[in-house]
Amino acid sequence: MAPFALEWDESKHFPVEELREAAELGMGAIYCSEDVGGSGLRRLDGVRIFEQLAYADPAVAAFLSIHNMCTWMVDHYGTDEQRAEWVPRLASMETVASYCLTEPGAGSDAAALSTKAVRSGDDYVLTGVKQFISGAGSSDLYVLMARTGDTGARGISTFLVERDRPGLSFGAQERKMGWHAQPTAQVILDEVRVPAANLLGAQEGIGFGIAMNGLNGGRLNIAASSLGGAQAAFDRAASYVASRKAFGGALIDEPTIRFTLADMATSLQASRLMLWQAAAALDADAPDKVEQCAMAKRFVTDSCFTVADQALQLHGGYGYLSEYGLEKIVRDLRVHRILEGTNEIMRVVVGRSIASRYRES
Repeated sequence: MAPFALEWDESKHFPVEELREAAELGMGAIYCSEDVGGSGLRRLDGVRIFEQLAYADPAVAAFLSIHNMCTWMVDHYGTDEQRAEWVPRLASMETVASYCLTEPGAGSDAAALSTKAVRSGDDYVLTGVKQFISGAGSSDLYVLMARTGDTGARGISTFLVERDRPGLSFGAQERKMGWHAQPTAQVILDEVRVPAANLLGAQEGIGFGIAMNGLNGGRLNIAASSLGGAQAAFDRAASYVASRKAFGGALIDEPTIRFTLADMATSLQASRLMLWQAAAALDADAPDKVEQCAMAKRFVTDSCFTVADQALQLHGGYGYLSEYGLEKIVRDLRVHRILEGTNEIMRVVVGRSIASRYRES
């Protein structure tokens, strides 16, 4: 991935074939069950894998993390028939998946989504628009949340929608600050019929819980993608200041430069430890797993964006040039503080847990 990262970014190339090669190594269903083709690894293994992939290219690693989130949702919540039908194809990435929750009028307030799914005989008819969907137009399967009941979270269900369903279309590709190596667009549903067999878990009203539980792992993976990108930026910056001469010596011999590197290295290590702890909590189904995942996502994506920005600063004017790769990392990492739940929402989640805990005490 690394030798092509700048080329893919410039040409807006979505490296599906390369992702399928990653799937051959078991990266298409990292923490899914082995009986349906998954790798059977832990969340802790997953975040370590995504960190290393993001060291090469955060944008591509981040899309693979989204695909893994979708695959886990099918594996964990699907019926035996759904798991047998879909997970092997997702694990091999013969079928590439996208996650469809956000809407034009429902971002952070995801429970307010308005896309509807109405039962019609043996089918559901879906109508609505999904916004900011990674892989839209290229992915083969859309794990999509729609309203089957009343307002609020309990009226939401999850559907598996294939790309070739009549009435399914896609908006224009969004022009973005970063993440150029993966497409982003609206998913538009105009009376799209899907069989009732595509209702994930074969049960209405559990879709919001499915979506939120999927996001616990998604938040960790996006944090890991920030960590990998920031580590790459740090390594480039440290090498650069070690070789760059100024004021009669190497820049790395300047105390202020060393202090900056020390703070950056400390942020990276703190991020890594917090991320690993949250992943272990999710593996163990710990009571505070949601809080730990939210804390890690907030801290790691904020801290690692700062590290990447500092790495660019240490390069001076060269850091602003695309050929050095620092500005790409900064652009790619910026969106991690927004998606999978904004960092402001992460504070809401953590604050709510704190308030609940101290009220009870």
